[in-house]
Amino acid sequence: MTSNDAARWDEFVYACPAATFFHRAGWKEVIERAFGHHTHFLLAEENGTIQGILPLAEINSRLFGHSLSSLPFCVYGGIIASTEPARMALDDAAQMLAAKLAVDFLEYRNILPFHTDWPSKSLYVSFRKVIEPDVEANMLAIPRKQRAMVRKGIKNGLASEIDESVERFFSVFADNVHRHGTPALPKRYFVLLKEIFGSDCEVLSVVKDGLILSSVLSFYFRDEVLPYYAGDTVEARDFAANDFKYWELMRRACERGIKVFDYGRSKRGTGPFDFKKNWGFEPQPLHYEYQLLRAKTVPDTNPLNPKYQLFIKIWQKLPLPVANWLGPHIVKNLG
Repeated sequence: MTSNDAARWDEFVYACPAATFFHRAGWKEVIERAFGHHTHFLLAEENGTIQGILPLAEINSRLFGHSLSSLPFCVYGGIIASTEPARMALDDAAQMLAAKLAVDFLEYRNILPFHTDWPSKSLYVSFRKVIEPDVEANMLAIPRKQRAMVRKGIKNGLASEIDESVERFFSVFADNVHRHGTPALPKRYFVLLKEIFGSDCEVLSVVKDGLILSSVLSFYFRDEVLPYYAGDTVEARDFAANDFKYWELMRRACERGIKVFDYGRSKRGTGPFDFKKNWGFEPQPLHYEYQLLRAKTVPDTNPLNPKYQLFIKIWQKLPLPVANWLGPHIVKNLG
């Protein structure tokens, strides 16, 4: 994809039923500018009309290996096409590119199975649910226990605000991931998301008497809202700010006519997985598929891997400013 193709690319994305927010052309610039990775955004066309696309990015790390993926830092990806020949041509081109680059593996982060002959990873699921057109109907659709937490947040006098910048969001996000022992993405990444995706990237923050407790950065795509990055302060739990935050996002989305709430990806057997189930969302498996070239096994760089437990404990003890300085150098290679 050249710079002249971006508008045509996004026009195809918005018209293709299988497309997601993570197929948008803007991710090319985000990944290149935020992390310095090489991108390969492939398109198939006939008589000047795009019939399929495949966004790819290459990560070459001494620590975590050499990969070609669709798409790093995104929960969904893979080929979308309006014709089967276009799909096959893009798949062939991706495999040829992977071989040429001599990567360890080629990864498609599919919603639906595609290469059932490749090794896959069943660790991740997504949670999606229709937003009812009536605000109160959405409140009543939340299971009783979680609904009580939302009402607790309302009773505690919490308020939601839309932020123009990522400052407050990043302060709670960075602190949150540090407490969990994982490196934070750089602030410039979030600034770029706002810059490149404009009003389709929104920050909602929860405050109590003007004090920030919780924040979420969400993406909007067609008639969907996707809360994607979030963080809370230690005090947030006392005020039920986390449940209130997602309710406010859902309420606001309902009022603007959004029809689908995509709660995002979670790993099976984790707290976020249970939290989303407790909200009445049902898990839907994601199909991450891998063509292994130089690699012998499917990559496993998630925090649940036992070999990272010592690293997590050490990271939690680092001063936050040090973690925020060092973290981006590590996390940019995780994708």
